[in-house]
Amino acid sequence: MATLPDKQKLLRNFSRCANWEEKYLYVIELGAKLPPLDEELRQDRYRISGCQSQVWIAMDTLDGRVTFQGDSDAAIVKGLLTIVFILYSGMTPQEIVALDVRPFFAELELSQHLTPSRSQGLEAMIRAIRTNAAEL
Repeated sequence: MATLPDKQKLLRNFSRCANWEEKYLYVIELGAKLPPLDEELRQDRYRISGCQSQVWIAMDTLDGRVTFQGDSDAAIVKGLLTIVFILYSGMTPQEIVALDVRPFFAELELSQHLTPSRSQGLEAMIRAIRTNAAEL
């Protein structure tokens, strides 16, 4: 995920967007930067239930820090997934369990523009990541 912005740059980039359409375009752009997901990870055990779109999230640890791989069949959802990965990047499983990323989405001013189904999907992704981190 070296090509993705860090949290602070993400916040700066969102603050430069003039309106919610530009924010959506930026979300889609972020999703396009997510590395491709290996086919062997497109299994039901990595699929997130509660999302209207298909979403897969695989997590592992490297040197005590959680690493993420994921994908979605919907461009905006893939972008939201990328943002979640950025927000949790470089953290230990314990830090992920402790951190609620929902305020970041409010700060990015995305929360109020998500459809109810996307909001539910985002919630399902966050819940799955925190649950998986607790198991790691």
